[in-house]
Amino acid sequence: MIREKHHHAAMGRMPLSVDFDQAPLLLIWEVTRSCELACIHCRAEAIHQRHPLELTLAEGCQLIDQVADMGTPLIIFTGGDPLQRDDLESLIAHAKQRGLRAGTIPATTPRLTRERLIALKQAGVDQLALSIDGETAEKHDAFRRVPGSFAKAMQAAAWIRELEVPLQVNTVFGAWNIDAFEALADLVESLGIVFWEVFFLVPTGRGTDLQSCTAEQFEALFAKLHALSQRAPFVVKITEGQHYRRYLRQQAAAHPEVPAPKRMLPVAVNAGRGFCFVDHTGIVSPSGFLPIPCGQVRETGVAEIYRTHPVFKALRDPDRLTGKCGHCGHRQVCGGGSRARAYGLTGDIHAPEPFCAFVPPA
Repeated sequence: MIREKHHHAAMGRMPLSVDFDQAPLLLIWEVTRSCELACIHCRAEAIHQRHPLELTLAEGCQLIDQVADMGTPLIIFTGGDPLQRDDLESLIAHAKQRGLRAGTIPATTPRLTRERLIALKQAGVDQLALSIDGETAEKHDAFRRVPGSFAKAMQAAAWIRELEVPLQVNTVFGAWNIDAFEALADLVESLGIVFWEVFFLVPTGRGTDLQSCTAEQFEALFAKLHALSQRAPFVVKITEGQHYRRYLRQQAAAHPEVPAPKRMLPVAVNAGRGFCFVDHTGIVSPSGFLPIPCGQVRETGVAEIYRTHPVFKALRDPDRLTGKCGHCGHRQVCGGGSRARAYGLTGDIHAPEPFCAFVPPA
């Protein structure tokens, strides 16, 4: 899913001066948890059944109004499969009426048709994302656990290009596919994308049964992603690998002649720090990967929850980090790596990033 974070020109020229104490750069709304796929890494453990307490169209429009009013420029409609909602186009149209940039991530199921993509374009969607996690049909379909999902993704990518809607690809990396990086990079580049969002596994939901990259594998993939970002015609974005910012600072110091990656914010977006998540029933948490309930939009405005809840405030204070992250000179920029991964493995939102290879001076 598009989770999360700074999209480039295809998502519009978003302001890069959002005050993260006042508003997130983007809000992810899980419009439904229902999905026909059964992906082995799914944080939501989605099933093919709509929840009776999902936010209604009216409640969703009210949430969209709150997002616009608090100064957040980007909203992503995710799932589950957002195409399970027949009013998705109405939600996107309302977001556009409120001046928001809007993206969504349809699942590669029979609901993903050319006609539905046309409807999304007519509603004003700014960017569409597809998930591709294997360079072959065999590997991708095994990951998504539905035969034909790779072929559907390829067909959908062709339709999206034909309709001239900016295309994003999301890819999850872990120990199972890190050796396929080059093949996956070649595949996504061949699809004419504008944005590749690379996710690093967070152990939550079904993902707790998978093996993450090691710290050394993170470093190796950071190097490949950095090199790719120098030549690729699309933006490369890393999610749940915020310590990539530390890697980039080290590279900039060692090689000042190498340009920085495209459209990078000064600091990393992290759970509760530039990022906010609302689930299908209206529960607000810092991230879908860091599912600590902090409020309910049916009872409290999302801006109040984001600005004042103790968990959100704590996550925006890098000085609360413990262990080696607590005295690392890069903590203000990377935010201590993935707070979701630290929480998932330790139960502590301030614990150090488990897979950062850098050891700061004492």
